[in-house]
Amino acid sequence: MSSVTIRVDTATKEAAASIAEDFGFDLSSVTRAFYRQMVRERRIPLSLSYPEPNEESEKSIHEAEEIIAQGGTGRFKNAQEMFDDLGIQHDNN
Repeated sequence: MSSVTIRVDTATKEAAASIAEDFGFDLSSVTRAFYRQMVRERRIPLSLSYPEPNEESEKSIHEAEEIIAQGGTGRFKNAQEMFDDLGIQHDNN
């Protein structure tokens, strides 16, 4: 038998342990199962993808694409106008 040491922040470890415990496992058992699945399937069994944007983000993305397609730069001429519109105090110094 070999040992594996994994470094992970405390919050992630506690959350993962809680999920594992809900299924009746400990983190060591889950880790062993993950390694066995890797070997059995000869792949890393993870789904790696960018998160899908929500409806509001999708709308904003399409709006930005339309502005760009029309040759526009948006509703602000510069960053200061944007800060002013948003009520953000910004000092250029």
